[in-house]
Amino acid sequence: MEFYAEDPVLNLFAGKTKLNLNEVRNDLDPLMPADFHKDALEFCKTWNGPKFGTILLDPPYAYRKSMEMYHGNVSSPFNALKNEITRILIDTGIVITFGYHSVSMGEKRGFKQEHILLLSHGGAIHDTIAVIERRDFKVAPKLMNL
Repeated sequence: MEFYAEDPVLNLFAGKTKLNLNEVRNDLDPLMPADFHKDALEFCKTWNGPKFGTILLDPPYAYRKSMEMYHGNVSSPFNALKNEITRILIDTGIVITFGYHSVSMGEKRGFKQEHILLLSHGGAIHDTIAVIERRDFKVAPKLMNL
């Protein structure tokens, strides 16, 4: 995914893996190597730094995973999070969303899909779908009423 990212990058659910990018790292789990340890929605609502060129969304894909990964804390409501992301992304920024489906930022928020990648983990582990979308700021304000 590093190939598709444009600096600066917000890794909103950072986990353990550090990327070879100019990234701001957030993870709710205080044991993870991150710059911030906030709920993702709270992070987006309170961020007052420079806007990001790319935002990586790799949340837990299911309620069970959310409870497991964050020690019983449920992660942010995804639609509210996606709406808030538009505030901290540059006008032509990229969002890379990982999950079990290809539902992502969407046209109603002014995004156009550039790539869909299927990542096979092998064995009994579910595949991951990565959706790479670019924001078209000229279209977004007309489509959204946030």
